Amino acid sequence: MIKAEVILYTRPGCHLCDVAKAAMAGSGCPDSYELTEVNIDSDPLLVERYGNHIPVVLINGVEAFRHRVDPEVFRARVLGL
Repeated sequence: MIKAEVILYTRPGCHLCDVAKAAMAGSGCPDSYELTEVNIDSDPLLVERYGNHIPVVLINGVEAFRHRVDPEVFRARVLGL
């Protein structure tokens, strides 16, 4: 099974990012994706692009969520449903 590539754009101290991670963890498909967390503060271009509009979640290179993650929708997108 090929795992989905999930990128979470975040920054330290981001409460909504913690909530998003919890939603992804609670989606019931932890073995179906690889999560990479990217601290936007490490790249000025990412800070310019996202600013305070985080978390942002990309699934296989496509923006799937911004600010809030719905666990059921996350699962469906990761599994390609």
